[in-house]
Amino acid sequence: MKVCIAEKPSVGRDIARILGATTDHRSYMEGNGYQVTWTFGHLCELKEPGDYCENWKHWSLAALPMIPPRFGIKLIDDKRIKEQFNVIKKLYDNADEIINCGDAGQEGELIQRWVMQKANVKCPVRRLWISSMTDEAIRDGFAHLREQSDYESLYLAGVSRAIGDWILGMNATRLYTLKYGRNHQVLSIGRVQTPTLALIVQRQKEIDNFKPEPYWVLSTVYRDTLFTATSGKFTNKEDGEKAFALIDGKPFTITSVVKKNNTEQPRQLYDLTSLQVDCNRKFGYSAEMTLNTVQTLYERKFTTYPRVDTQYLSDDIYPKCPDIMNGLFMTSFANNRPYAELIRPLGGKKLKKTKRVFDTSKVTDHHAIIPTGVPPRGLTDVELNVFNLIALRFISVFYPDCKFATTTVIGSVQPDDRKPIDFKATGKEILDPGWHVVYGMYDVSPTDNDTKADNDTRSLPHFEKGESGPHKPTLTEKMTTQPKHYTEASLLRAMETAGKFVEDEELRAALKENGIGRPSSRAGIIETLFKRHYIRRKRKSLEATETGIALIDTIKEKLLTSAELTGIWEKKLRDIEHHKYDPAMFVNELKKQIENIVKDVLTDSSNKYIE
Repeated sequence: MKVCIAEKPSVGRDIARILGATTDHRSYMEGNGYQVTWTFGHLCELKEPGDYCENWKHWSLAALPMIPPRFGIKLIDDKRIKEQFNVIKKLYDNADEIINCGDAGQEGELIQRWVMQKANVKCPVRRLWISSMTDEAIRDGFAHLREQSDYESLYLAGVSRAIGDWILGMNATRLYTLKYGRNHQVLSIGRVQTPTLALIVQRQKEIDNFKPEPYWVLSTVYRDTLFTATSGKFTNKEDGEKAFALIDGKPFTITSVVKKNNTEQPRQLYDLTSLQVDCNRKFGYSAEMTLNTVQTLYERKFTTYPRVDTQYLSDDIYPKCPDIMNGLFMTSFANNRPYAELIRPLGGKKLKKTKRVFDTSKVTDHHAIIPTGVPPRGLTDVELNVFNLIALRFISVFYPDCKFATTTVIGSVQPDDRKPIDFKATGKEILDPGWHVVYGMYDVSPTDNDTKADNDTRSLPHFEKGESGPHKPTLTEKMTTQPKHYTEASLLRAMETAGKFVEDEELRAALKENGIGRPSSRAGIIETLFKRHYIRRKRKSLEATETGIALIDTIKEKLLTSAELTGIWEKKLRDIEHHKYDPAMFVNELKKQIENIVKDVLTDSSNKYIE
């Protein structure tokens, strides 16, 4: 008998239907030579400190650091989980072969491997590895099952991550709680959550300490067009007034008119983080809400596997794209086919194929998030919004580049016996909207950042070099503006790039290797900070609480608060996954680091206390 195990009952029942296992035994399905069962996410976890040592059951500074000689796992203490595990173990004990059908990612691998370890599996194991839950993908996956050993490094990366989080979290949380919380306040420390909190606290301090300062901008209006001085702003009013006096009443002359044609490529396909960013900016959805929604869309076969950090498709997906387009063409919501008119111009011709979309070398386990081609039905408003973003992004990458012209006009005023003062005006003219047409009928912006204004889209009148005439200069007082609070969108980007503010897509992609947390875990980290009352929401803004600020102020070890250092850890975990780093070395490094942290904190003679 072949035993298949999925991560959720709904997924297991879908697989059972495809395999012909139609007899329902409540905790598993059976038929056609298969038994199909499931977990409920994690059934096992790493043992707690008290499971290793009686002395570790009680919180004590003298017991730190706690480093077990060998880490072990145990069943989560839950009646339903224990009952399901007993069913799974019985099926495993009588299996000729096990097929691991867990989610095709690091966490899914860890979940199923731990269950197999706990059940003491002896029989051969193969792996189902698919990127969507469509019937076709499941059938194809079972036709091309892989060896479990192919994913050993994926498991080692997952278990190294779990052990690293245990070593740092268990020890540092007890250490800081006992030393600075004095048993009145649990101070939760985590390998990812603490540097994430540090980012928010640092921004909060920049805002709290910000003092606005005035500056003055010299500009002028010529032929109803605003020109701004190229010399920049004035930090004191007197200098600005002097410059104003020099040009007042003098003629304004156009010295340069430059028009350049440019193109703008379609935005790249979604990975999980960019989807969470857009959902937060456009709809105010939390990262966790977006993750849960796109996970549901995946399980209902409407979109592909969501927990991905690539924005590319492998080349073998290209032949499937016309069928996906056809599925979107036929998609109907409330008797309206929203994508039909967008897809119609692409019909009857070969879809364009570019390296910006199709690049197998940029895809490891899974490709970018795209529709499957299965027309969705029965979507909630939230599911519809998320699906719509994914569908529009997929359609748009096959459209032509946007073509536009930018015009830069330089004018100058010649004061008496002085160097000319230059002014500039810019304009943008759309020559061919290209892929922007896809977004024209929707109230969604395709832009990926909310801090950079679009190019000036105003149209300029026709100017001739050498023309001259009167103008109206102005000196405008402005104030410097404080930094913006993080939103979930901008925080996700900061986590993705280890705290560095990056607008350029290619540079941001390069920094992903050193981001903090995995794309699938970042939403949970942010929610943990809320639950610990270290941060709070104020509309869309994230603010650090007094407790959160006090905690970061107390932690002096950069290892715990530096997003960059944590990003280096994440890089090592990715390298373990790709056979480039030794998992034992990663764990041993953390053991040494926690020993040093404990030593430094215990020798702190200050009388700090966090309420």
